[in-house]
Amino acid sequence: MANIILWIYIVLLVAGGLMGFLKAGSKMSLIMSVAFAVPLALSLVLKWPDAVSLGLLGFLAAFFGMRFAKGKKFMPAGLMLILSVVTLVLRLVLK
Repeated sequence: MANIILWIYIVLLVAGGLMGFLKAGSKMSLIMSVAFAVPLALSLVLKWPDAVSLGLLGFLAAFFGMRFAKGKKFMPAGLMLILSVVTLVLRLVLK
């Protein structure tokens, strides 16, 4: 179940980067979402230690937390903060 939740997060992460690119022309959103999605997916496929995905999720939660605190806008930083924290907690609880 924890792996399914991480796959869903990966899809949402890439979808968010794609939306940022399509709506705002942000190439960086697309590049960074894929840059984090690839190691997260590889951590599942190659069965890397859980510390890899937990570390990446923790970094993303901190990053989106800082972006939300700075910009005070729920979309996209607040939503991604919530998704990152929920995914991180569920990976810890369900593993």
